[in-house]
Amino acid sequence: MTRPQPTTPQRTTLEGSYVQLVPLHPAAHAEALYQAAHGPGHEALWRYLFDGPYPTAEAFRAALEKKAGTDDPLFFAILDCPKGDCPNADGPNGRAVGYASFMRIEPAHRCIEVGSILYTPRLQRTAGATEAMYLMARHVFEDLGYRRYEWKCDSRNEPSRRAALRFGFTFEGIFRQHMIVKGQNRDTAWYAMLDIEWPERKARFERWLAPSNFDADGKQLTPLFPG
Repeated sequence: MTRPQPTTPQRTTLEGSYVQLVPLHPAAHAEALYQAAHGPGHEALWRYLFDGPYPTAEAFRAALEKKAGTDDPLFFAILDCPKGDCPNADGPNGRAVGYASFMRIEPAHRCIEVGSILYTPRLQRTAGATEAMYLMARHVFEDLGYRRYEWKCDSRNEPSRRAALRFGFTFEGIFRQHMIVKGQNRDTAWYAMLDIEWPERKARFERWLAPSNFDADGKQLTPLFPG
């Protein structure tokens, strides 16, 4: 496969069979995201993120305005509808169920990170949750021409660490006292996926996402990355 010259990610749409990723737009996505990510029982969603939770919908929308205005990180809203079936994607009540970003973007070194990921309960543990990460990885390696794709998280964030391994990233170590986040020390767990690994990872993603991999109740028949 011919590797494209590395380019900076742009605001584009990544279309899948279960979800679409579109540029984050507060007017379209803030209301649905706020309702899905705030209130009793949702505190854990924000435990290891750099921001949130927010006391009001207005404060949350103001934060999304800032996110939508940056190029690094570059944020995408995740919509729970497949290609050709997102009638409300640009409306005030768009079906946004999460967001994620490309960040620490270094075209000169062909290195980029996925981070600031918010998956609301409606997206968690669905095929769309996995497909969103597949679409972003495919875009990084096949469209943007990067050779290293990183995933970093608080070392105490066990769900994120399990997710990194499940999505095909390799653990590379712990950076001790790497950050202070929300007034607390953060030791950072580092993971990465390389361009030479992507063809095998891609094949696993596509086998897992195939309709034949799910039973009548929507349960997977074969895991994505066993272990």
